[in-house]
Amino acid sequence: MSAMAEAVVDLDAIAHNARTFVERTGSGVMAIVKANGFGHGATQAARAALAGGASWLGVSSPAEALALRADGVTAPILIWLYPPGETFEKLLLAGIDVSVASVEALDAVAEAARATLHVANVHLKLDTGMSRGGALVDDWPRVFERAAELHRVGAVHVRGIWSHLAGAEEPGLNGLAEQLVSFDQARAQAAQVGLDPEIVHVANSAAALRVPHSRFDLQRIGIGLYGVEPVPGATHGLRPAMTVRAQVLLTKRVPAGTGVGYGLDYVTGKETTLALVPLGFADGVPRQAAGVAEFLINGERRPVAGRVAMDQVVLDVGDLPVHAGDVAVMFGPGDHGEPTVHDWARWAGTNTNDILTGIGARVPRRYESQHGSEQ
Repeated sequence: MSAMAEAVVDLDAIAHNARTFVERTGSGVMAIVKANGFGHGATQAARAALAGGASWLGVSSPAEALALRADGVTAPILIWLYPPGETFEKLLLAGIDVSVASVEALDAVAEAARATLHVANVHLKLDTGMSRGGALVDDWPRVFERAAELHRVGAVHVRGIWSHLAGAEEPGLNGLAEQLVSFDQARAQAAQVGLDPEIVHVANSAAALRVPHSRFDLQRIGIGLYGVEPVPGATHGLRPAMTVRAQVLLTKRVPAGTGVGYGLDYVTGKETTLALVPLGFADGVPRQAAGVAEFLINGERRPVAGRVAMDQVVLDVGDLPVHAGDVAVMFGPGDHGEPTVHDWARWAGTNTNDILTGIGARVPRRYESQHGSEQ
């Protein structure tokens, strides 16, 4: 390692995971690369996913979409969050599809299309029960009628219709059946006013794998793209793509009764060796995992001793021979006994998305594939 800490991203794993969803489901894949590709690097993750068979990319914001275009990514992109008053001209000139959930948004996109003389491809987003983004059921008639009107005159092209599922990964599939019924009703209403979008999408990673009738034309693959199994208790051959690790900076042999870290609320029970590792909560090590979290070092899992600081943690490595320059692994695929992102999510009382996207920008990413490594 040349840096104190690094996140190693396996691009072949991302390509493999995209391919797995294509092959297992027979449906198209929209690779979700928002939030800097779930912390993996948006452009690098996008290219790997496209190499694995994904045909679309999904991001939250205009800035994320335009950054991909600036990096030379030409695949179709959908965005779904933007501020009131967004003008959309730059997005349309860049060939980016826009999600809309209101008459006002439709009119704004149509105005941008007229101003730029570019086709505005829109996806109508419907709230089918999650009570988050999307048009409410009472607003569907107005949205569909206005969309059909603008579509007929060529102001917009209604390319897609979609919704978001609230609980496809939950053991009881809470509310899923009702949402899918609601989505079918929405599609029927859209058809009554002449709308027949060519792209229908509702499935996330979990739904794509466990609910075949949710797949439609595209499945939006987020956490599964990065190798995290989305269905509790099931495995589908996905390969985790990120390993976070750091060099030990310092070791010290201390007697029993030695307090460690802020508050000295960790006290050694016997003579032991402490190892200083330069990863802290500013880098994405969750403070709430202190007391239960472990790193892998020299083939053994060893506990975090004391509180997680902003820039560092201390490991109690016992009598394990550890020296400055040895590598401590926060998480990885688990192939060598290291903790996984699932372990850290459990220790921190959160989900895997939170852990992955929390790995901070000052942890350099190093990309590996069969074509070689790159920084």
